[in-house]
Amino acid sequence: MATLATTIPISRREPSRSVNQLIGSSFPMRRALNAVSMVAPTDSAVLIQGETGTGKELIARAVHDQSQRRNGPFVTLNCAAIPSGLLESELFGHERGAYTGAINSAIGRFQLAHQGTLFLDEIGDMPLELQPKLLRVLQEQEFEKLGSTRTVQVDVRIVAATNRDLSSMVQERLFRADLFYRLHVFPIALPPLRERADDIPLLVWHFVRMFAERMNREIDVVPEETLETLKNYSWPGNIRELQNFVERAVILSSGRVLHAPLGDLQRSFEMQTPAARLTLADAERAHILEVLREVDWVVGGRRGAAVRLGLPRTTLLHRMHKLGIAPEGARQAGF
Repeated sequence: MATLATTIPISRREPSRSVNQLIGSSFPMRRALNAVSMVAPTDSAVLIQGETGTGKELIARAVHDQSQRRNGPFVTLNCAAIPSGLLESELFGHERGAYTGAINSAIGRFQLAHQGTLFLDEIGDMPLELQPKLLRVLQEQEFEKLGSTRTVQVDVRIVAATNRDLSSMVQERLFRADLFYRLHVFPIALPPLRERADDIPLLVWHFVRMFAERMNREIDVVPEETLETLKNYSWPGNIRELQNFVERAVILSSGRVLHAPLGDLQRSFEMQTPAARLTLADAERAHILEVLREVDWVVGGRRGAAVRLGLPRTTLLHRMHKLGIAPEGARQAGF
């Protein structure tokens, strides 16, 4: 008796939809890419929000590459990777003797990004005392180097990114409200990998081909059960974790079939603390929030969230209250 095929040839895969290596055709990913297309031609500030490893820098590059500044520089700075005492110099530059160890003068990232885009990653880690100076540059497009009184004029577009809840940080006075609103002109929410499981086969094929080429391997088959396992895993490290896993799988594969160490995923899951695992209430809350955002926070009516979720309006409101979803932002239309 014939048996169903248990492998999927890479050569027969569905072509991926990608922008600047942003691969995916799921609804959350299409929404993010559509947002990039809308804001890129403008000069507005962009704030990319998403978990670590979701590809925020790729989104920032896509914004730059689709903008009128595409021929200008794309300069990056990770605010969490630079000691707070040196971050101001990294941003604005310094003159010789401006501080101990400043043997020579240097230009900062703002000058390097003149007529281009400056990507400020992990903006939530910027020290409070430096935030007013950043705000001034965003508003006036001018600054002074450390140790200098000469004003430098620049023409720079800002794209910032964070994996933190900046609005909560504003309420806790850990981030300046005026800077938050200046950066929050056009927010782009980048979905975690667990919310775009349909994209995982496309990403797996992309990484298999990339690493196989680098390692001079010929791998053109991925077992179907492997893809199913990868789709069902939660990927706390998101795309970065998936990429590292596929690289390890390619190293372990000696033939044309990908041999993935699926047991590593189980051990990784077991190592997570109970608090780190997604509870049923967390999943329900995330799903309701997702639907509310899709319908612009309309609760009732034919196009409201209640209909989408298959619930009576009153039941949805009760669950929102129970899950701590503030009803103030929701519009209870249709009653």
